[in-house]
Amino acid sequence: MDAPISQTNPNSGWINLRGSWLTNLLMMVLIRLSMSVLPGISTEASWTLTNLIYNVSTFVMFHWVTGIPFNLNQNEYEGLTLWEQMDNGVQFTPSRKYLTAMPILLFLISTHYSHYDFPTFMVNLTSVIVVLIAKLPAMHKVRIFGINKSYTD
Repeated sequence: MDAPISQTNPNSGWINLRGSWLTNLLMMVLIRLSMSVLPGISTEASWTLTNLIYNVSTFVMFHWVTGIPFNLNQNEYEGLTLWEQMDNGVQFTPSRKYLTAMPILLFLISTHYSHYDFPTFMVNLTSVIVVLIAKLPAMHKVRIFGINKSYTD
């Protein structure tokens, strides 16, 4: 049974709302379309840039920024990233699976359209690996080299 409205985390509760997956997909399409209208950018470069922009933006949003902008829960989520706050830390929920599958799908599309060019492939692969490592259950509440460590920990 779902938690009452007063007990849900307003920072991460939107991820499970109807339309959030579609919004994520539409943002990816919007990035792709904006890259395709730039003059002088090839199809290969536009897919690679789409992959990089999507991965960097979701990495910052889900895995870099900590805490919540609301002061409703006595700093319960103060040192946690949005990914760690999602679904109260439960792993392998449908939302987490979807948000893990999207970078993989975008990686496959971008490498296909770049015709598996080795330098472009390595850029896309590095990008997706960084994002996927951050999503692993073993990385829950882990801060590599102390980067992004909260002062309240």
